[in-house]
Amino acid sequence: MNPSSDVESDNNLPTGEIGQRFRGFLPVVVDVETGGFNSRTDALLEMAAVVLEMDAQGHLQIKESYSKNIDPFPGAVVERAALDFTGIDIYDPDRMPEDEGEALRDIFRPIRQEISATGCTRAVMVAHNAHFDLGFVNAAVNRNQIKRNPFHPFSCFDTSTLAGLAYGQTVLAKACMAAELDFDNRDAHSALYDAIKTAELFCKIVNRWKTLGGWPG
Repeated sequence: MNPSSDVESDNNLPTGEIGQRFRGFLPVVVDVETGGFNSRTDALLEMAAVVLEMDAQGHLQIKESYSKNIDPFPGAVVERAALDFTGIDIYDPDRMPEDEGEALRDIFRPIRQEISATGCTRAVMVAHNAHFDLGFVNAAVNRNQIKRNPFHPFSCFDTSTLAGLAYGQTVLAKACMAAELDFDNRDAHSALYDAIKTAELFCKIVNRWKTLGGWPG
């Protein structure tokens, strides 16, 4: 199988600027909060996604965000240490979690709509330590037999790596501070907050590269 077979050829790229910039992919920023580190056995507890767009000057910016609190799937592992780290109380009556499959389908729906609207071929996940988030999303997709996963199954943009290159920092909070972005540690480890901060960081890096003479030059 050709790993790039689902991406249009260079002579047939999308007409939308964001599609041209990322070679047919729509970057969507994701953060998940989980019950542990094993994507096959541990619960997916929160998921947030931030859709990006380009302004008239070709600068990347946040367009919309979506988030869900998620019920642990039957038999899922939820480690006490993970809950202590994230501050999630899975028994909080105000949390109002949703079934895992339904939550993912609700988040995927507007992403697929944006892919269609921008003429892109599919979404590519942007995340901090991206393969962690991608692994949990892929596991949940497989568990719930979701046929229309908008994300590429293995390609992703990792803001930990990009921030290490751009700012010499790989921890999200420190990278945001180095990029002169506000970061409140009291709000960290909420999927929505972390996804928005990751999106701001990714946009800052991409836009800085453009200003320095990078693509499109």
